[in-house]
Amino acid sequence: MRLKQLRKEKGISQLKLAMDLNISQNTISRYETGVREADYKTLVMLANYFEVSVDYLLERTDNPTFLQ
Repeated sequence: MRLKQLRKEKGISQLKLAMDLNISQNTISRYETGVREADYKTLVMLANYFEVSVDYLLERTDNPTFLQ
């Protein structure tokens, strides 16, 4: 998942992201290291937060925009 890359590009910490999404920093860390996988609701929340498609977040495409 591109979570760490997107977070660093925006210049935000794991703690800031966790607070914005109302989840724990530990959970963000586990997503970034691959120890834990986000559920559907969280994937959508992350994609919306970074304004990218879920497919981009999951590295299924290199196009970050939503397909219409």
